[in-house]
Amino acid sequence: MPRSNDTGTGTTAGRPARTRRHRTLRREVPSTVGLLADAGDFAAMRRYRSFAFDDHRDYLDHVDRLLRSLAAQGIHTTVALFDPREYAEYCADRELDPDTPGARTRFTAELAGGSGVLPYAGQPVDELLPLLVDAAVRQATWEYATSLLAGMGGCADCGEDIGTTSFERAADALQQLVARAGPGHHHLVCSVPAEDEQLVAVLHADAGPDGPPRVDGRDGLDFVTVLAAGLALGGPGGLVLRTTTGEHRDRVHGWRLDRGRLVPLSAAAVFNAYCTDADTGDPVAPEPGVEYCPGYEVDEPGPHH
Repeated sequence: MPRSNDTGTGTTAGRPARTRRHRTLRREVPSTVGLLADAGDFAAMRRYRSFAFDDHRDYLDHVDRLLRSLAAQGIHTTVALFDPREYAEYCADRELDPDTPGARTRFTAELAGGSGVLPYAGQPVDELLPLLVDAAVRQATWEYATSLLAGMGGCADCGEDIGTTSFERAADALQQLVARAGPGHHHLVCSVPAEDEQLVAVLHADAGPDGPPRVDGRDGLDFVTVLAAGLALGGPGGLVLRTTTGEHRDRVHGWRLDRGRLVPLSAAAVFNAYCTDADTGDPVAPEPGVEYCPGYEVDEPGPHH
């Protein structure tokens, strides 16, 4: 007897319906692509005989076509940086053979749960690469700043956790920075020299005439964490805020980190900082259409020593 999904024309009659259901289900299964961003990482993977590529450009072109194919099928795809060193450690920890597609698949699946992944939005792979690198740098910066805060311990005077208190102060300071800057698009950069690396966080925020400023959640967290690390460390650092309104000249305000406090700079100091080459110390011509303004109070002196 024919099966219930047969139409009486043969045993293949039910296949179109099954194929449609399969494709529908496939669109509900997300994909993650691990991408070898630079030539050095690509060269490191070539030592595995099961790795099928021998030219980085050819590899990137194949990844680009794969991403476009997945998008054409309606499949949600995220992209993550594939780090050969982390991959080797992952395989060693789990006693996996790294020279197998299965091991690479398992490692890539682990990457999908991290915060350094980006959703594929149809851009060419050459445009996607710098976005991925930037996301990875931001993630590493956040992790390092978080570890600094976690290791600060308690205040010798009052016993409060310095990392927690510094984070709360930084969050309050960010709200004050953006609120007091007024309406417009605000671009903030915070730079903190730490023992092992220079911590840099960038944040964009929009403020209208009514309502609170709009700050992206993850970018805001990254910025507050780096600023908190600067407050907790008590060393040097700086913060710049640039406001664009579209009707007037851009305004630039500046602050320095000094002994655990965000201290406003004078207009002259902001001008000097903006108009001096950071590498050579040589003067740089002022940018047209920019007004160099003093900072304003956003942070009370910290209680910890």
